[in-house]
Amino acid sequence: MKVMVERIARALVNRPAEVEVREVEEDGETVLELQVAQEDLGKVIGRQGRTARAIRTLLGVTGARSGRRFTLEILE
Repeated sequence: MKVMVERIARALVNRPAEVEVREVEEDGETVLELQVAQEDLGKVIGRQGRTARAIRTLLGVTGARSGRRFTLEILE
């Protein structure tokens, strides 16, 4: 999952070298913390949050297939 989120984020941003994804286990679910350059934040979130929602949907579907829960947090 971490690799998938990294690849998607790197494809969206202008500064792919600054994309960082960390995995944190909390209460039986995996939280993926995504951090990008400040100027790329809007590209990852998208208009009205559509891009972030799409990434979260992919995580939900893929996680359901593997029997795990994933949450995406976009850090500023």
